[in-house]
Formats: sequence, C-alpha cells, structure tokens
Amino acid sequence: MTTTTDLTGVRRVHGYCGLCIARCGTIATLENGRFTRLDPDPGHPTGQALCAKGRAAPELVYHKDRLTRPLLRTRAKGEADPGWRPISWDEALDRIARAMREIADKHGPQAVAFSQSSPSTTAIGDSAPLVRRLMNAFGTPNMVWPLDLCGWGRAFATRFAFGVASVGTGSAGGAMADIDRSGCLILWGYNPSYSRLTHATATVEALKRGMKLIVVDPRHAGLASKADVWLRVRPGSDGALALSLANLMIVNGWYDRAFVRDWTNGPLLVRTDTGQLLSAADLGASGAPRAWVAWDAAAGKPVVYDPAAGRYDCDTSRGDTGGLALEGEYAVATPSGTIACRPVFDHYAALCRRYDPQTVEATCWIAPADLERAARLIWHARPVSYYAWSGHEHHDNTTETARAMALLYALTGSFDAPGGNVLLPAIPSRSIGGEELPSAKSMAPPIGLSERPLGVAQTNSVSTPDFYRAVLEGIPYPMRGLVGFGHNMLLAQGDPVRGRAALAALDFHVHADLFMNPTAELADIVLPIASSFERDGLKIGFEISAEAQSLAQYRSALVPPPGEARPDTDVIFDLATRLGLGNQFWGGDIDAAYRQQLEPSGLTLEQLRAAPAGVRVALTTRHAKHADKDAAGNPRGFPTPSRRIEFWSETLRAGGHAPLPGFVEPRNSPLARPDLAASFPLVLTCAKPTLFCQSQFRGLAGLRRRALHPEVELHPAAAASRGIAAGDWIEVRTPAGAMRARARFNRDLDPRVVVGEHGWWQGCEALGVPGYDPFAPDGANFNATIDPAARDPISGTPNHRSNLCEVRRISDARTLQAP
Repeated sequence: MTTTTDLTGVRRVHGYCGLCIARCGTIATLENGRFTRLDPDPGHPTGQALCAKGRAAPELVYHKDRLTRPLLRTRAKGEADPGWRPISWDEALDRIARAMREIADKHGPQAVAFSQSSPSTTAIGDSAPLVRRLMNAFGTPNMVWPLDLCGWGRAFATRFAFGVASVGTGSAGGAMADIDRSGCLILWGYNPSYSRLTHATATVEALKRGMKLIVVDPRHAGLASKADVWLRVRPGSDGALALSLANLMIVNGWYDRAFVRDWTNGPLLVRTDTGQLLSAADLGASGAPRAWVAWDAAAGKPVVYDPAAGRYDCDTSRGDTGGLALEGEYAVATPSGTIACRPVFDHYAALCRRYDPQTVEATCWIAPADLERAARLIWHARPVSYYAWSGHEHHDNTTETARAMALLYALTGSFDAPGGNVLLPAIPSRSIGGEELPSAKSMAPPIGLSERPLGVAQTNSVSTPDFYRAVLEGIPYPMRGLVGFGHNMLLAQGDPVRGRAALAALDFHVHADLFMNPTAELADIVLPIASSFERDGLKIGFEISAEAQSLAQYRSALVPPPGEARPDTDVIFDLATRLGLGNQFWGGDIDAAYRQQLEPSGLTLEQLRAAPAGVRVALTTRHAKHADKDAAGNPRGFPTPSRRIEFWSETLRAGGHAPLPGFVEPRNSPLARPDLAASFPLVLTCAKPTLFCQSQFRGLAGLRRRALHPEVELHPAAAASRGIAAGDWIEVRTPAGAMRARARFNRDLDPRVVVGEHGWWQGCEALGVPGYDPFAPDGANFNATIDPAARDPISGTPNHRSNLCEVRRISDARTLQAP
C-alpha cells in the first residue's frame, strides 16, 4: 500500500500514530493539504483500532494554543507574569548553549540535567534516543524522567529474576506475550483498552478461540468484563497475591518441576547457619571462585554448579540433572564440619506458604475460592502468557512485587515457549543513543546512585525527589541547569510544591513542548515543538508480535508545524552543533543518523521513504533460546549471574536486600498504619484516563467534552455514609495533602477503595471549563496527595497508588479554578 491521492485533492497517507508506545498503524486524510482525520490502518500489524487521542490528532495539530515561537522569560520566576518575549531560534539556541557551557565549566557537565516524558505514554519516543545521545555527548549522567514510575517494575525489576524483562516493554526489550497462541493470558495492572489497543483487539480474538483470561485489577475495567477470573486486588498488595498463587501451585503440584530444576537456581543449597548459598569453596573444591552447590538426591551427594559454564558436575557423571533436589534438608560434609542446607526452592516454597488463602484474603481482599480458580486456570490452561503495566508499579514495594510476579510466571515453564512470553526476533539495527561516546564513559555518578545502586540510577535515570534534593540542597552535588523535552514533571510526578521551588531555584532551565504548562512556566526559555504528525519518524519493529517485529516504517510529516515550531530532533542537532558536538551528530545530518540506525538491517532510507506503509524483513522466531548450546556444549542459559532464572538473587543479597521476593506492606496502608487508618479509612489509588496523554491534551475540546472535570471513583456505599451524591465536588485528603474532584460512583469497587486521576491542570476555553491550580491544596492535582518519603528502597519509586485517604463533600468548588 502507498500514499494515494484522488481527483478531488484528497490524499490518504499511511503511517503510524506517535502519541504513545502502541504506535498504532494509521491512514491520515489530507484535504487540499489540510490534515482532517486519522483512521486505523487494518493492514498494519498495530492498525486494528485507534483510540480517541489518535482520532483527535487534527484538532491537536491546529489548536490555537500551540506554541509557535521561542519565548524568553523577562521577569523573575517569583512574579506571576513571566513577561515572555518572542525571540528567534538563533538567539534561543545560542543562549541555551552558552548557559549549558557556563554551568559545565563552573560545576561540571553533571550539574546540567536533561528530562523527557515517558516514551510509553507520550510522543517522545520518536526522538528519545537522540535526547539520550545529546546527554551522553555533553557528559551528564542525569536524565530526569519517570522510569521509577513507568517501566521499572516490568522492564527492570524482572531482570533480577530472568536477566531480561519478562514482560515486553517496547524499546526496553523483553519478552512479549504471545497472545495468538496463549492458552491463558494474565493481565496484571494493565488495561490495554486504554493503554495499547493492539493488545486489546488481540485478546478479544484469542478469547473467541477459547483462550482463558485472568485480570488482576482493583477496578472492573476494560477486559475485566470478559475475564474468566477477575482478582480485585487491594492496591499495593500485588506481591502477596503473587506469592499466594505460587503457594497454591506448589502445594497442588501445579508447576513445571523439570523447568524449575533445570532452568532456575532453585536447586542451589542455602546454608542453615549463615543463610547464604553454599559455595564450592565451602567444600574445599577448586575451580570457579563463585561456583555453588546443589544436592543430587539420586547419588546422595553434593554436586557443584559452575555458573561460568552453566553446568552441574552431575551433567557429566550421569548425563542429566533429574536427581537434583528441590526440597528437604541435607547434611553436607565440609572440611570445617557438617553443614545443614536446604535448596533455594524449598526456601521459596516456605516463603509462599506464609501467604495461604486465608492470610491473603485479609491482605489482598480476595476470596480464597477466586485464588484457587486462578491458580488452577494458570496451570491447566497452559501455555500461559502475562502482561503487566503500571498498576503494580506505582508502589513503594514495586521491585519485590515485580520479582514475585516474575517467579510465579517461572513456575509455569512457559517462558520463551510458544504461547508464552516470547523473546521475539528483531530487525538488526544499530543504537544511536551515544553509549559508545568517550564522554559517556567518563561521567560523574548519577544522582541517587549512592543510595540505590541497583535502582534506576544504574541506567543514568533520576527520580524527581532526588533531582529536587540536588537542586535545593546540593546533594550529592549541585544541580544548576535543566534541559527538558516534554516532561511536565510538576503534574506527572509527586511533591509538586517542592518541585516548583526546585525549578525556580535553577540557574537555567529550558523546556521544549507543544503547549505551555506549569513546568514550562518556570523555564527561562520555552521552545515550540512540532507534534508527531508534523515531523518524520522511524520505527524498526512494532514489538507486539513476530509479524509486527518484521515491519520497519518511515513516517513522513503530514503537514508543516505551526509558526516556527520545529521537531525536537532538529533542535537536538542544532543545539549539539552550538555546543561544539556536531561531529558526534553526523555533522548535523539527521538522515545520516537514520542510515546508521538502519545499516545492519539491509534496508535503506530511500527504500522506506518510497514505501509509506513500511517494508518487511523476514524474521524467524526461535523458542527456548536458553537451551541453545555454545561451541563447548554448554547451555546458553539466562543473562543472570547464575545463568539461571533466579529465585534467589545474590545481586540483591550483596546489596543488602532480601534474596527472596518477600512482600512488604506499602508504608501508608491500612495494615501497616492502623493508627492512620482510624482517620483515613480508605485506600486511594489512581487509574489512567483513556482520553489524555498523562497531563496533556485536556485543552482539546473534542476530548475534554467527554471528561469535563476531574473525577474520583468510589463505591455508592462509601459515598452514602459520607453524604456524597454522584457529581458532587469532594475533597480527597491523605496525610500528605489534598485534592478536589467530582464524585463518580462505581459499584464494582471495593467500598474501601477510592480511585483518582492524575494530570489535571489545563482548562478548555472552547468549552468554558476551567483549569486548576496544581499547587493549591484546593486544586485538582492528584500528585499533591502523594507522600514523597514513601519510596521503594531499591528503585526509589514513590507510592502513588496505595495511600490512605478520607473523602468529604464540599459545597463550594469555586476555589478550584486556577488564577
């Protein structure tokens, strides 16, 4: 298929929507050069449907409030009116480059942070690799973006178990649910009807052929209505649920024992005296310095496991591992005496037994019968795939929760098997993120690394609480500048009042975006950016399936951007040149960057431009790649320190954390803080609204008329006991702060749970509906209710979705309107 034009001047252009990670295949209609509609492209692997945001693309492109010229602040940041003065691009970029160099010369390049919005839920994905390249070339390790909230749990915490993300996450890689061949699909904290329509449509088709569906969600939303089992989990208790399901599977023998024995570190022995793995050195054996020991029950003796080779010594003596013990206690003779030991899997099973159905009914608010139905279905409807999203991530126990979920999945033996979570093939390509640049290899340590060396900072990512502290307190070093690409952090993340103080205290701050927003209003320079429909983009593989992975597509701009707005890629290249980094940006040639990216694929830029619907590259999906053998006959295994899926993580143990994924109550929960629950008896969580890209687009009338006001969902019984009627304005208060919204009833909620929405600040003049002051206690900013001190000890993730609260009716909502 190609771009077509009919006799009336109507053009239809194939492409893909860039507004979020779904990258839905599209056909755009242009009438006499004007972009008038966007429709799904049914011939595209992600083109079966299009959400409301995508259909509103023409309104976004032509909205009167778009930024159209670079703006310079002329008044102090404490003044209500910034005194914006339009300036030229040359002046803007010269000022930015000069400010960045001055800060770097005085404080080091690490004193300038970059920021960007989440590629999962905004359009930054088109240019994110080049934002990262500019950061690497400049020499700062500090990227402020919401990885701790969006992606850590599913994309990084699961690597402590599998070595790769056990849940596919687009550009972050990982194993993608093979929904077309799954016998059972688990959607955990994930509503693809709102987040990724291609998964929703694929799930509906799979259900028609008989696939079973389990949905874990506090809300009966999206595909929960089609689920065989809906587990209405208490927000923040997902880890206990995962351990409870694992307990039922182990107790009933509903797990793949051979897979656990052969491909996990479950057989390794743990010393009862020290609580550490028994090593080959403990036996007096020579060889690999970190070789471990298992018990061969068939031979009645210990056997050494060499992680460098990925083999047990019983492999050569008996030719298999069938005798390795997973349960029991064994007396192991060592030069220093006999040591009692138990296998890792025995310890894991004992941990799971603590979460029996009755305990979990009190913890997770799920009936034992529902737990057993789910566990039975997981085993008997294999192969199993699962997909998790941010519903389980926005808690201060997210790392352990994600590990517990991943290890529950390991019990099924479905990983990288047909119908399971499969590591899909990819079109060969080359990174353009600049990781190889000399400056990227000699940077200062990122903010937050010393406190949480195993968390997001290891990827040069910075949580906003750590960034705010560096700005306001100079810890661990002064932070003086910020170069932001679309990240409205004051609405996207917690502690907005402290965030405002931090942004105001910066020596220099530039923000690039489509619209003015509260974060941009605190910048020294604001840059107008083209939307994804006004710029070119390159997508190599569309993630969700082998078919989608085989497609590469070059998306051409549909129309020019408004005024002087420019693609952020152009801004990055021009700024790099002014910083003296042009030679690291292909001499300013953006096409050269794309050519480098494409070179290993065998595709050319010209070939893709001539085929707007994309070009396919033949790929072959291979399964169970962990079983591949190297030249020495050793199994490939998994990219973990043990080359096995790790129930027991030596990495976490060495970092001072529990080696097994125990459940820890969220800090501000009814079970952890019964003293607070007396005054704040409800649990406050939040859910993504389908109509908006996080804090963006509430000014578009076509979307806003379907959601005029911020809303909070609560059960009618909870509302009645507080004198609240549907549609009333209510205050939601937590120990940390408050917000206001309108009440909407949801009978499917647990009466103890309240569900809010984040991102509300923007008004819509066309509909006469107001904006909301994001910093006022009587505003509508959900993130004002978040306790910034409640954070995951490994990742630093703040607790956004499981806080105690109380709600009350308010009679006068006039104070909601922003000044």
